[in-house]
Amino acid sequence: MRSGRLHIALIAALAIYATLLIGTGTSAAAQEMLLHSFRPYGSPPCCFHARTADGFDPFYSNLTIDAAGNLYGTTTAGGIFGYGTVFKLTHTASGWTEAVIYAFGHNLADGGVPEGGLTLDAAGNLYGTTHGGGANNSGVVFELVNNGDGTWAEKVLYSFNNTDGYGPWAAPIFDAAGNLYGTTESGGAYNYGTAYELTPTGGGNWSEQVLHSFGNGTDGATPFAGLVMDAAGNLYGTTWLGGANLCDGAGCGTVFKLSPTGGGNWSEQVIHNFINNGVDGNEPWAGSLIFDSSGNLYGTTTLGGTYLCEGGSVGCGTVYEMTPTAGGNWTEQVIYSFNGGGPGGEDPTSAVLFDAAGNLYGTTYFGGLLEGGTAFKLTLRDGRWTEQVLHPFGASGDGVTPASGLIFDRAGNLYGTTMEGGLYDGGTAYEITP
Repeated sequence: MRSGRLHIALIAALAIYATLLIGTGTSAAAQEMLLHSFRPYGSPPCCFHARTADGFDPFYSNLTIDAAGNLYGTTTAGGIFGYGTVFKLTHTASGWTEAVIYAFGHNLADGGVPEGGLTLDAAGNLYGTTHGGGANNSGVVFELVNNGDGTWAEKVLYSFNNTDGYGPWAAPIFDAAGNLYGTTESGGAYNYGTAYELTPTGGGNWSEQVLHSFGNGTDGATPFAGLVMDAAGNLYGTTWLGGANLCDGAGCGTVFKLSPTGGGNWSEQVIHNFINNGVDGNEPWAGSLIFDSSGNLYGTTTLGGTYLCEGGSVGCGTVYEMTPTAGGNWTEQVIYSFNGGGPGGEDPTSAVLFDAAGNLYGTTYFGGLLEGGTAFKLTLRDGRWTEQVLHPFGASGDGVTPASGLIFDRAGNLYGTTMEGGLYDGGTAYEITP
């Protein structure tokens, strides 16, 4: 992952021209609208834990949508206590309005610095994680209970203690029995992260079990991304580092599978080791995997692939497919390599998303015509995936560095967040309309 804030020369005339382009040079039938510009203290923000009415820096916050079309997400910073927020965006006759429904850091026992998005249950309650805070300052899993009157109450379901994990990023997922599953980026037996399960025990309490501690030998290490579950109850995810192959002295990352073996035990299988060979991707970061209808898995890697970026030193990133084969094995294929030298973007850090026709949608953190990242669409034609840029970020007042992925509403509009940019350089929430 590249470090530092992105500095962009914003040229209005070029921005207008850019909205008419896609990766193949034909016109794009999509337009972007800012729903909200997050407002930090000052511009640029004076400090990460600035106490502000609004949150800012919606880092890897994939938005979540409810049945009424309201959008929910998190910011890593801001809020009245300075440790991030949960926000709600409501569509009204005059546009979209934003409200902070919870501000972290009242005493830090409630958690602080939520990095990822949220999970919505059938009752309208929200679940997420914070990277820090909690009883042991190792992060928490929390629930926001919808009181039904416009107010919300936060409850910490579990505080990590480093030995069982530290610093969860992604939102947890539910199984059919109401248990929650997720990952922590460090901590555990080898201090390279864990996969965990939270089980309700009655009376509003939850118990935690470590399903796997990463980092032993050639195992994967540092799972930033969340988990997905198949119909048989197996869990799948990625690790940013670790594995059998080295990239710049560290492991290139893995795709793994966790299977229940009975008696509450689980076994882990690395089903792909990424390799820096000029074709394969490497270092899958915060984007979770997704399934297609045939049981294949799709994901992104921030680096690797066919084309080189950063002065020709590393690959620009990929989208890949994992296909199950006989004997419980899987094969991996890169279906698209990003080319940082063109308008198509580079460094995808988030998950991809399918539409009903089988097209894939996602974002790139950098690159594009204005060097502020892109929202893209991949279409399979004659056995080959081609890219269309739906929107190049980076125009004056627009968001930049879209680290999170995209979601659909019922009408087919796309929604996401950018980490930076907007009217106050605190990040944005946006809509892309076909």
